[in-house]
Amino acid sequence: MMDLLQNLTLGFSVALTPINLLYCLVGVTLGTFIGVLPGVGPLAGVAMLLPTTYVLPPAAAVIMLAGIFYGAQYGGSTTSILVNMPGDASAVVTCIDGHEMARQGRAGPALAISAIGSFFAGCVATVVIAVFAPLLTEIALKFGPTEYFALVTLGLVTASTLSHGSIVNALAMVAVGLLLGIVGTDVQTSTLRFTFGFPDLGDGVNLVAVAIGLFGFSHVIANLDSTNPRELHQSEVKRLMPSKADLKASWKPIIRGTGIGSLLGVLPGGGAVLGSFVSYMVEKRVSRTPERFGHGAIEGVAGPESANNAASQTSFIPLLTLGIPPNPVIALIGGAMMIQGIAPGPEVITRQPEFFWAIVASMWLGNMMLLVLNLPLIGIWVRMLRIPYGFLYPAIVLFSCIGIYSVNNSAFDVMTAAVFSLLGYAFLKLDCPPGPLLLGFVLGPMMEENLRRAMLLSHGDPTVFFRRPISAVLLLAAATLVIVAVAPSIRRKRQEVFVDLD
Repeated sequence: MMDLLQNLTLGFSVALTPINLLYCLVGVTLGTFIGVLPGVGPLAGVAMLLPTTYVLPPAAAVIMLAGIFYGAQYGGSTTSILVNMPGDASAVVTCIDGHEMARQGRAGPALAISAIGSFFAGCVATVVIAVFAPLLTEIALKFGPTEYFALVTLGLVTASTLSHGSIVNALAMVAVGLLLGIVGTDVQTSTLRFTFGFPDLGDGVNLVAVAIGLFGFSHVIANLDSTNPRELHQSEVKRLMPSKADLKASWKPIIRGTGIGSLLGVLPGGGAVLGSFVSYMVEKRVSRTPERFGHGAIEGVAGPESANNAASQTSFIPLLTLGIPPNPVIALIGGAMMIQGIAPGPEVITRQPEFFWAIVASMWLGNMMLLVLNLPLIGIWVRMLRIPYGFLYPAIVLFSCIGIYSVNNSAFDVMTAAVFSLLGYAFLKLDCPPGPLLLGFVLGPMMEENLRRAMLLSHGDPTVFFRRPISAVLLLAAATLVIVAVAPSIRRKRQEVFVDLD
């Protein structure tokens, strides 16, 4: 306990410096803004703002990106409740009862419970990170190349089986990402691989260009192609604070949602989305009046909103302790860390404790900022919903292109983003989730490096992966997961889940 208090004191001493406080505020404000805008979401937002972090100190950069991620979970509830258009996938479930409450003139209590639940969940999830991350780090320090290869394999398979759409499509996207990840110069032989005569690909495909193209520009194209109208209910939110009856009905769902989200956030494959859905199902199951769900039950807002915010923060645990990002947003943040010269994994907490604990402390500060931003300033966020998308997308494209170009002063990177924007739009139309592609792209070099190291140490004997107990168990778990996921009964159940989420 004393060590934990000392570490938190170190973290707050770094997080409370003026520059880190400023970028924490910038991050959560931008995150709320991104969450409020339908069709943008935290993934596209982090991708588009990734270039701005290159000139920042490492702690400030990651604090800002983390603030954007969990801040978007707060903002996403606003559009779900008022417009019935979720700002991101994890807020889809909130539409079911949140928008019904708005139609009944109770948007204020719905928004307030959403903010209160998110604040409580964020604070508890941060405690979970502070307590369990050091324990996982001690385990991860004992991992060798065989264990890391098996762990990455399990992570990619899990992300594929939990992603939206066909499992075969998701696994194919992982394979495409792995192939993109090996483009460039071979570290061991200095041989150029898959550059096709383009010298700009000597250092590999630019992460920023891939991310902005796949998740920024492609979503702009998709939103321009969409014909869904925005119908704003309750343009002026009144009676913001919930009644005693609302609070009494909400406190148990908030606690249950926090626990569910904290646990599922660690799993690869979009824990925030899965957490919000599971929380909604649990609340409907334990309710004495399940028929109210879908007709404005405040429990249907409190539980999922708590779950998605808790999951968004505990998803940092595998990145900071094992070096394995559990979802595409965390993969981008991991990429930002590597660009800053910090390798995600167990050595972060042992060699750079001030960085790790500053991230943890900043989450508490960010959640307090978000509570202030979301409740008193709700009128500003409501007005933002009236901004026509036709005014937003030129600015998004312009600033994204400037950001891509500024990284390497390379027009080739801008053209790369343009190519991936078309690919991303095609993937959306073909129901091929681009998230697993990004995970494969980010984790590909790590997977290859550990595979080659393991084979060198074993003198080319592939059975080494099954002679080591931990790697054997992880690979067996990955194979079992694929077999179970393609089983007809499981596949039908999985499709029903995602139909409900749609």
